[in-house]
Amino acid sequence: QIFQPLHTLRAAEKELLPGFHPFEWQPALKAVSSSWDVGILDGLSGWMSSVEDVPADTIARRFRYDVALVSALKDLEEDLMEGLREQGLDDSSVTGFNVTIKESCDGMGDVSEKHGGGPALPEKAVRFSFTIMSVSAQVEPEDDEPASSPVVIFHEMKPNSELSCKPLCLMFVDESDHETLTAILGPVVAERDAMKESRLILSLGGLPRSFRFHFRGTGYDEKMVREMEGLEASGSTYICTLCDSTRAEASHNMVLHTITRSHQENLERYELWRTNPFAESADELRDRVKGVSAKAFMETQPTLDALHCDIGNATEFYKIFQDEIGEMHARHGNSPPPGREERRRWRAALDKQLRKKLKLKPVMRMNGNYARRLMTAEAVEVVCELVPSEDRRQLLRELVGLYLQMKPVWRSTWPARECPDQLCRYSFNSQRFAELLSTAFKYRYDGKITNYLHKTLAHVPEIVERDGSIGAWASEGNESGNKLFRRFRKMNARQSK
Repeated sequence: QIFQPLHTLRAAEKELLPGFHPFEWQPALKAVSSSWDVGILDGLSGWMSSVEDVPADTIARRFRYDVALVSALKDLEEDLMEGLREQGLDDSSVTGFNVTIKESCDGMGDVSEKHGGGPALPEKAVRFSFTIMSVSAQVEPEDDEPASSPVVIFHEMKPNSELSCKPLCLMFVDESDHETLTAILGPVVAERDAMKESRLILSLGGLPRSFRFHFRGTGYDEKMVREMEGLEASGSTYICTLCDSTRAEASHNMVLHTITRSHQENLERYELWRTNPFAESADELRDRVKGVSAKAFMETQPTLDALHCDIGNATEFYKIFQDEIGEMHARHGNSPPPGREERRRWRAALDKQLRKKLKLKPVMRMNGNYARRLMTAEAVEVVCELVPSEDRRQLLRELVGLYLQMKPVWRSTWPARECPDQLCRYSFNSQRFAELLSTAFKYRYDGKITNYLHKTLAHVPEIVERDGSIGAWASEGNESGNKLFRRFRKMNARQSK
């Protein structure tokens, strides 16, 4: 080192500074500055200053996307070099790397300060973050050999930890405020689109290397997917973000659906919606575009969010348990529906039983932890104690039993490795499950079904076949990061009593 000329030393020192790594794009990114020593940006940079009197400077903060990716890759530098060595790859024969990125975005409810004086503003925030899921190396073939397939040199082992989930943009916006959300994420989308067309040249392990990025937006809950992809809100008759099924169709044919929706198609359908080339009535037009009535703003991967699937289905089972305690199945079409008081009694009985036997405190809104504890074999036994008839108890046990067989397939990070038997039996189990719903539980599923239950029954095997996993691509890492965000704001979520 000592005998190196000064300017190389200076370059080396610069490389060691945290967060500043010289890099370049080939070709240069469209509409993105080529400087690499960029810190935290104002989330509205790239937009003209606003005319309104709202101080726009506090609304969002973000990193430039490429700078954040470079920083994340540099954090992995040792792991990547180790991966190359483990695969026995020679440094010089590796021409380039492919990097797969999971993107997550989630709204956070009330994040106002809990202890300050002054008016209680309904502050909401949205966080956008990314995770490097895997990196593979492209090996240059010998003269006479055919091109070889890429070799994976890095796999994120904990894709749902907040440690692997790098925040890219924090905004004080309500996720339902579509205009503001799209205005702030606009530059992020533009940078992401530019990076798809280009490759990054970055020094790693002392040699310049090239990287191509593949972005997959899978860490979104259903609400966010519908917003980003221009679909109607989740109460729509078009129940699914993956296929064109309506709620009524989905409840009659519960299992046989394939994934048809895509970002490209949503854009095309929006054009149809906007121009109405066949001069159809509103209903006909809506049926033609299958509920796409806004412009798809950001490309998401049609998948199922494992965490919210858990929560949505547990909510549904919680309601089934109440209905079974109240013997809803025994009511005939002409008997009056149960009143609010009656339903409240069933619910109180259920909550009391769960608290007494499982120490499971009632929650205002179903959350992940409650869902995981409610959907267990022991919880069902506890609920069965309140169900009067033995026949119904058996049916309930079978229904939950099937669900527990199916659940690991969309929860686990590597289903083919972690639960191969359940994966093989999934279609069979989901068919039996659907059969139970449409016969024994017909009182609840005649002509209707919840969004996540439809996805659980109809789409899981296809997604696993395509991506190898559902759990790994879920939004959990981002959700755990929300927790940290609250900590840093010295602000605690309201705990349930």
